[in-house]
Amino acid sequence: DPSNPLLERVKFLSILGSNLDEFFMVRVAGLLNQLESGVLDTGPDKMAPAQQLEAIRAVYEHLLRESHECLRGLYVELEQEGICIRGYDQLTDEQKEAGRRYFDESLFPVLTPLAVDPGRPFPHISNLSLNLSVLIRDGEGEERFARIKVPPTLPQLVPLQKRSRGRGSKSVTYIWIEHLIRAHVTDLFPGMEVVESHLFHVTRDAEMAIQEIEADDLLETVEEGVWQRRFGSVVRLVVDQGMPDSLLNVLRTNFETDDSELYRVEGPLALSRLRALLSLDRPELKDRPFSPLPLPQIQEGEDIFTAIRRGDILVHHPYDSFQPIVDFLRAAAHDPDVLAIKMTLYRVGRNSPVVEALLEANEEGKQVAAVVELKARFDEESNIEWARALEREGVH
Repeated sequence: DPSNPLLERVKFLSILGSNLDEFFMVRVAGLLNQLESGVLDTGPDKMAPAQQLEAIRAVYEHLLRESHECLRGLYVELEQEGICIRGYDQLTDEQKEAGRRYFDESLFPVLTPLAVDPGRPFPHISNLSLNLSVLIRDGEGEERFARIKVPPTLPQLVPLQKRSRGRGSKSVTYIWIEHLIRAHVTDLFPGMEVVESHLFHVTRDAEMAIQEIEADDLLETVEEGVWQRRFGSVVRLVVDQGMPDSLLNVLRTNFETDDSELYRVEGPLALSRLRALLSLDRPELKDRPFSPLPLPQIQEGEDIFTAIRRGDILVHHPYDSFQPIVDFLRAAAHDPDVLAIKMTLYRVGRNSPVVEALLEANEEGKQVAAVVELKARFDEESNIEWARALEREGVH
């Protein structure tokens, strides 16, 4: 929708990518598990697991085509705004030289190519990682497979060159980090011939089936499930359009996948990585920042309990500020008349002021009890850490 700011539209496409990742990790994984277990039950739609998977594939392939067509249009609009995303072959000699310097100084030291041969088994490929599959040939003509993981900790879009566009504005050229690696892949295999290299992206089963009644300690059970998640079976294999069967067969064999889980893509293999563009300092291409409203019932500097005594206060987030909630908890933590605080925590951020307030209350001698939802999907690790931190301090 062109009425939305350009970088917001990029963000929506990124969210589509991450939502589809989760859909495959949980829903598709669940259907594949049903299929493997021989479950033939149907829901209200009368579709068995195999039929649902077939229908999902048709819709997902359509979404892939449509989203990449949308992305190509966004690339054109981004370029009009001075944000140019190029393939390696489209770079000027000057830009290639800048890319070479970045590769030598920042990329080369952190890349770890792993070859596969009788003495070295196929490496573990982590969930949602982007990788380069490489076919190399030694001096004796023997070919072998190697894998390079694209480092997720480095900028995914590498800026190469700034050019003036007049009136003080600048145009910046970017290249996806994987294309820079691919362009200099021969540096990683000295004395070897790189026959070809292609990108692939895997999605693993992240669904956790937990029998709460049978679990002696739910926290430990969830913790074990989170750890096991990284070794789940591959439920989706996305490869670049040109990957040959020789490399594809190596991946299929080691991931134990077939054509029903394989998708070929022309363009970025993981749309969620478009979020790299959201850090650009281009406020004119984003929505205006939203500022939550202060609560009119609470006067500045007023004791919050005094305001509550005047009448009930309804807060509607995110439209109303969340700060009064934190202030309420902090005031309760230090008020001598407060004896106990009891609350439920569902999803808690990494640096949560709510948890900090509960710990303050505990230090002040209050009875603090918290129900922590350990199974908040994909926030389990964070919640486990907070649950242990609260327990260590004596919170129930």
